[in-house]
Amino acid sequence: MATDVIRPIRLRYFNAIGLTGDYKVLNVGGLPEACSYIKIFNDSDFVLDLSYDGQQGHEMLDPSDTLELYFQANSRSNNHVAMLNKGTKIYGKDGGGGLKGGYIYISGWYVK
Repeated sequence: MATDVIRPIRLRYFNAIGLTGDYKVLNVGGLPEACSYIKIFNDSDFVLDLSYDGQQGHEMLDPSDTLELYFQANSRSNNHVAMLNKGTKIYGKDGGGGLKGGYIYISGWYVK
């Protein structure tokens, strides 16, 4: 019987001091694997605007807030796993206010 193994990607972090009003890549090189789950933690002192294309806003995270995306919940059938593509870049920008201190953390899991 074939079984899948769930493995973590390496934790990525970005110094929030580098964020301005323009989108910057938070995970240089993109996701190392196609992920079925990712978590983004905003450990900064300002609102974080997130984008998955670097052009438009897709998510917003308040200071000390966490965004969890579990793609299997969006799968159309029970025998398939929905995933965020390998190489996907996650962009962030200053959503306003704050002193720009702290870090943005990205973690995730993939199926091997």
